[in-house]
Amino acid sequence: MHQKAIQKYYDQLASTYDENRFSNTYGQYIDAQERNFLTSFFHKYKRLNKTLDLGCGTGRLLDFATSGVDFSEEMLSQAKAKYPYKNLTVGNITDIPFENESMDCIFSFHVIMHQDRETTQQFLSESWQKLKPEGFLIFDFPVKRRRKNHASTESWHAYNSFNPEEIKFLFRNRWTITETQGILFFPVHRIPKSLRRLFLPLDNWLCRSFLKKWASYQIIVLQKTQ
Repeated sequence: MHQKAIQKYYDQLASTYDENRFSNTYGQYIDAQERNFLTSFFHKYKRLNKTLDLGCGTGRLLDFATSGVDFSEEMLSQAKAKYPYKNLTVGNITDIPFENESMDCIFSFHVIMHQDRETTQQFLSESWQKLKPEGFLIFDFPVKRRRKNHASTESWHAYNSFNPEEIKFLFRNRWTITETQGILFFPVHRIPKSLRRLFLPLDNWLCRSFLKKWASYQIIVLQKTQ
């Protein structure tokens, strides 16, 4: 799917995106896990003053960032309504509109799943350029052992998955892995809606344990080393 067509897709979704994706129990379950991770991470690294939510969309996680970037102006308009004091600007993961070595931390959720291998490589390179020495990059990706690639009505949408070895090959020696965590250990879509929140504490624990590699998604934290 052409980039402009994807942008149009998100522009059209913008006004109803939050309600459709994160007002239901499945979306809330994922949101809670991601927030739990980010809260823990930024508590450990309080010195990180300049943080970027790359692919910020409507601003769901902007309370953890000082700046946000998205390629959809309509999604950004929703984010600006929530956070008028944040530094929000149009850009994309391969062309981040900030100066080199200007960010302490960049995080990007629900973005790499839509990208092919080449774009993911460009994302890693561009993020490396924008981060300060020893800065952090955080992103998530679907794990192949738990998720098979599948065609959808939009061939690009949530189509890509990786295994940890493939991700390591992409970033090679420019980064150090400092932390990993799983997301969605349980097949939440198969659990009755009324019971899902009861599984969340155990899911969080399992996603931090040695079993985290069996979760549906992996969060990886890379630190710039060169």
